[in-house]
Amino acid sequence: MAIQLGKRVYVRERPYPQKKAKIASELEELVKSYNYIFVFDLHGLSARILHEYRFRLRGKGVVKVAKHNLMRIALKRVYGEVPPDVDRELFGERAYIFTNENPALFAKEVEAKAVRRKARAGDVAPYDIMAPAGPTNLSPGPILSKFGKLKIPTRVQEGKIWIAKDSPVVKAGQQITDEIADILRVLGVEPIYEKLRLLGVIWRGRRFVPIDEIVVEPKKYFEMLQQAAGAARNLALNVVYPTPEVLAVVLPNAHARALALAVRLGIVSKETLPALLARASSEAAALAAAIAPKAPELGLQVQQQQPQQAEQKAEEKKEEKPAEEGEKGPSEEDIASGLASLF
Repeated sequence: MAIQLGKRVYVRERPYPQKKAKIASELEELVKSYNYIFVFDLHGLSARILHEYRFRLRGKGVVKVAKHNLMRIALKRVYGEVPPDVDRELFGERAYIFTNENPALFAKEVEAKAVRRKARAGDVAPYDIMAPAGPTNLSPGPILSKFGKLKIPTRVQEGKIWIAKDSPVVKAGQQITDEIADILRVLGVEPIYEKLRLLGVIWRGRRFVPIDEIVVEPKKYFEMLQQAAGAARNLALNVVYPTPEVLAVVLPNAHARALALAVRLGIVSKETLPALLARASSEAAALAAAIAPKAPELGLQVQQQQPQQAEQKAEEKKEEKPAEEGEKGPSEEDIASGLASLF
């Protein structure tokens, strides 16, 4: 390996340590075997929590702590390069989980397998924590003053401290102090759930996906599915895709438009005949109304209700027309072309 520094070139003379070479080979095999590499934050994470997760994720993922340069070497050997967005995430106190599980489901599983631990000063209570009534293994001593400070009623019985009744120690959302942490510790209460803080996933060695883009709430998924279903339905209606759901909407619409066109053109059929007769009757009445005043000798009797009814029907059609235009759906040309493609 040669590194150029100004005009000087550094050439490594000693071989790489056997331990590093072994780790690099192990990482290379893991990168080959698993499609997804989760990156999580190690800062403040205890060794017990890390070991517990190794056990709980056994069979679904491999938890590995390794130097980032060795990870870069492994990625480069397998994929030929390390993308810039991936390289930017390989720094600081971070470790890896190798898995072939669905990333979204695996992230949920990591969250569900949170490990309980004892409370420390500065933690926030996840729920209302109570001191249960009954005997403790504590002998009377200075600890009684801490119980009194937290207003937990106690008594001494059979040489042990007894808690007189169920008493609240800290409410949900409140910060845990040193005194509260000491009381919970001596009572054996482990109220804090600690989980791996996932930062994102290296997706098949090609890119880094932040965890916020992977973990989506179920409600959000439902909204996305509803939007997708609505868009798919609109597309199917516009292209007149022949499915039962689409044809149930398109065929009645096409039939109504075809019938209206046939009536307008004067095509006689069983379905158009009532409309044609009604139109002929209306036109005849209008003609009679125009001729009757000029030729009374013909003795034409004109019913005045028919024009009014015709005007009323025309007004109803005008009122219905904007509603039809406002509805979203395929145009006449789209329906005609779509139906033509079916035959």
